[in-house]
Amino acid sequence: MQTKQLQWTLLVVLSLIWGSSFILIKKGLIGLSPYQLGALRIIFTAGFLLLIGFKSLTEIKLYQWKYIALTALFGTFIPAFLFAVAETKVSSSICSILNSLTPLNTLLIGFVAFGLSFKRSQFIGVVIGLVGTAVLIFNGKQESSNDNYYYAILVIIASVCYAVNVNLIKKLLSDVKPLSITTGNFVVLLVPALVILFSTDFLSIVSLPKTQHSMLYIIILGIVGTGIANICFFKLIQISSPVFASSVTYLIPIVAFFWGLLDHEMLTPLQFFGAFVILIGVYLANKK
Repeated sequence: MQTKQLQWTLLVVLSLIWGSSFILIKKGLIGLSPYQLGALRIIFTAGFLLLIGFKSLTEIKLYQWKYIALTALFGTFIPAFLFAVAETKVSSSICSILNSLTPLNTLLIGFVAFGLSFKRSQFIGVVIGLVGTAVLIFNGKQESSNDNYYYAILVIIASVCYAVNVNLIKKLLSDVKPLSITTGNFVVLLVPALVILFSTDFLSIVSLPKTQHSMLYIIILGIVGTGIANICFFKLIQISSPVFASSVTYLIPIVAFFWGLLDHEMLTPLQFFGAFVILIGVYLANKK
């Protein structure tokens, strides 16, 4: 396959995988608590990555393990549980749209904490994105008596964690191969995830059909939505530009929205407008 074709193939595959992650979380919550779901997601991903990336751990220097632990905390551990808790109250479609704030937060945190500069158009993009976020959250709170849209703030916090992680990796681990970083992250998180899982009532419900059915969704989420997706994303970055790779941000909410429609989720007209404003903000923030 030619490089150009491979770029677009990987972009579409990533959009489908990551766009489907939010509905998988929603289905997983039917038989699992948010903490069980987050822990199982980490455990299943760790098992998969250890199978394919165990040898890559030797490339991590001893002093770099503290940075691996730090990026594991912000890039995986905290967001895994925040998304699971948020989707107990907020639709998967809304979560996917708010997740698109990650590039904006990356820009802001890079400027505030790491001294990176950005252009005026990028600053305008951040402001526009924040306006869209406010529209999306507060309109959703008014339109729905069932959903607690303050839980949407948890998704925003998760996107901030992702943004911190990107900046930490760029600053501290730029000389480490992506597979090594990813595998190292999940090695660090495996024991804490096991502790969290078995501190719940998991052993008493694991034999229930509802629990086992939900676990199938989380196996897919962990192996495909996290493990395989990361490998595809790293490959895409290698054969294309960061700008092209980051364009997956615009496609994820579209995939998630259609999954939401199939699961009887719907956005209000004002929420559609808020989502559109957020994507414009993301576009301006990524514009070079």
